[in-house]
Amino acid sequence: MLTRRHFIATGAALFSQPLVSGAASAQPKSPPSMWDTWDAQITPANFDPATTNIWGFHPRFLPQMVEANAGLTVGDIHVDAVARYLYHIREGGMAMRYGVAIAKGNLYEPGRYTIKLKRKWPTWTPTPAMIEREPDKYAQYEDGMDAGPNNPLGSRALYLFEGNRDTYLRIHGSPSPRSIGGRASSGCVRMVMAHINGLYDEVSLGSMAHLHPTEDNLTAST
Repeated sequence: MLTRRHFIATGAALFSQPLVSGAASAQPKSPPSMWDTWDAQITPANFDPATTNIWGFHPRFLPQMVEANAGLTVGDIHVDAVARYLYHIREGGMAMRYGVAIAKGNLYEPGRYTIKLKRKWPTWTPTPAMIEREPDKYAQYEDGMDAGPNNPLGSRALYLFEGNRDTYLRIHGSPSPRSIGGRASSGCVRMVMAHINGLYDEVSLGSMAHLHPTEDNLTAST
């Protein structure tokens, strides 16, 4: 199915595949030897997902196990864009719920997507349209940004596809945890890095991610 994002992905999406501007351009790096070190850096001391909140957002956004709606597929992800929750459906009619931030403005794309790729400590490259629109902010990363705690994709990323087409949508960790509960990204769903690290290991490739409509979409349809 062709969506609006199919036509404007390079302008509206925050993340793209690495660009190669010339033979001498170095690809951004994510050395596996650093992954454990970085995980330790972004995980608070004595971390308890249900209670640790050094970030200062509302406690309702802390991970907790809740009862799932009937009829949902185990393993799927559902993003409630109004309440700013992500639900990962578990066995026994339960779901693990996390707080998230969603896209700002009209960049959020409701839909049903397949998780076809997962990456630990992914690299990031802005799209050409992003660089053209905000060169002062993005031109310095035109050849890509190495992975690490300050990378916009954070510690883990789930890549969302429609068929075999990469939508450029991601569910990913964020170096801006205080944005959780708000509308902050340019298309993706953000999580606290320490939270998505736990979710990442539970998500299987081929699972579906359901991004439900925002309050704006709901109002427009009534």
